[in-house]
Amino acid sequence: MLLSPDAPIQRLAAAIERAEVSVREVVDASLDRVEARNTTLNAFTQVLSDRSRVAADRADREIAAGHYRGPLHGIPISIKDLIDVAGTPTTAASHVADRSPAPSDAPVVARLREAGAIVIGKCNLHEFAFGTTGEDSAFGPTRHPLDPQRSPGGSSSGSAVSVADGMVTASIGTDTGGSIRIPAAACGLVGLKPTFDELPCHGIVPLAPSLDHVGPLTRSVADARLLFAAMRGATGAPAPTTPVTRRLGCPRPYFLDVLDAEVREIFDTALTRLGSSEWMVRDSPVRYGHDTATVCLHLVLSEATAVHASSLDTQAESYTEGVRLRLELGRYVLGEDYARAQRGRAVLTHAVDAALVGHDALVLPTLAIPAWPLGTETVDVGGRPISVRNVTLRLTQLFNATGHPAISIPCGCTTGGLPVGLQLVGRRGHTDHLLHVAEACETVLACR
Repeated sequence: MLLSPDAPIQRLAAAIERAEVSVREVVDASLDRVEARNTTLNAFTQVLSDRSRVAADRADREIAAGHYRGPLHGIPISIKDLIDVAGTPTTAASHVADRSPAPSDAPVVARLREAGAIVIGKCNLHEFAFGTTGEDSAFGPTRHPLDPQRSPGGSSSGSAVSVADGMVTASIGTDTGGSIRIPAAACGLVGLKPTFDELPCHGIVPLAPSLDHVGPLTRSVADARLLFAAMRGATGAPAPTTPVTRRLGCPRPYFLDVLDAEVREIFDTALTRLGSSEWMVRDSPVRYGHDTATVCLHLVLSEATAVHASSLDTQAESYTEGVRLRLELGRYVLGEDYARAQRGRAVLTHAVDAALVGHDALVLPTLAIPAWPLGTETVDVGGRPISVRNVTLRLTQLFNATGHPAISIPCGCTTGGLPVGLQLVGRRGHTDHLLHVAEACETVLACR
């Protein structure tokens, strides 16, 4: 299969540039895979077959004429259906959203097209990105590619599945509390949330504007770097990077308190392997980490309810039940609660900055549990029940509030074959350095 899950973009790009394979063949293979698998996995809400074939033929003519744009030229990607793609509705997987075609591409999509990427279609998600399972959707639940009875994580569920199952080479998702990193970890992918506001969120349906991020889901850190560079565009030159010192800080209190036993074992093994490869891993606690959930809850509920206030008044019955209940809960958050959460955000931001001093990155698991069965509301972790929503957000949401760049990379699998993710968190404004660190760690862990 041309789009083997193990094939990096650079390898496929080299074959395209040398005319060993045509872009049309690559796109046809992608569309064939979508046709064969999407009925089972429900990853796509819209498949742009005719448009992507036209774009493929155009790319072949450009490359044949000597106008090769670079390693993304002719590469098939997917876009979360929360992000505008010109001429298609942005459904946000909701019956509430306006289904009029978007008049233009979101800037991140336009930049990817300029680099030559071909949009195969738009992907399913948890309605309005307000959930971590991919189940509450006007199109029905997205299913895990390794076990269709399990959740692939969310909210960028379809994006992750489209890449993990080899339907496309990469996808673009959004992340407000972990919605790129959670499905990346659950599906064995790389998921990057850059520094806050490093990539424009214009043309993307907001959830909580001060927490929203956009970024790539890919099969490798190198692929994520390619997508990130293209999404940043020519005006977003990378910041100078400092040498990787091979020093990682592990914030154990709070972040490692609640972990599935296999996830803990796999994470500890990953740290041991890094330590055996000349990485120094030291404890580096994040002060006030236990306040993460309270701070983030008040921020996201307040902002999300403000975004949806009008629709809640007129179309409440059109939301999926879980999303509607969370939005209505936000109406009970007082102004003083939101102000207090903003002060808490500032304290936590300083605490993460302090924990990073002397380290290339912080290291912690991405998800406290492996992929869970669809329909599960609570899971048993360490002998106590905890809600799926709380446990899946537990290790990721802080870095949306603080704006630090964070990336999930695969670090192993459970005895049942379910992937486990390792999360690296870098200094604000230093996403490029974080990518260098992640690539070096990826080489040691070698999970693909």
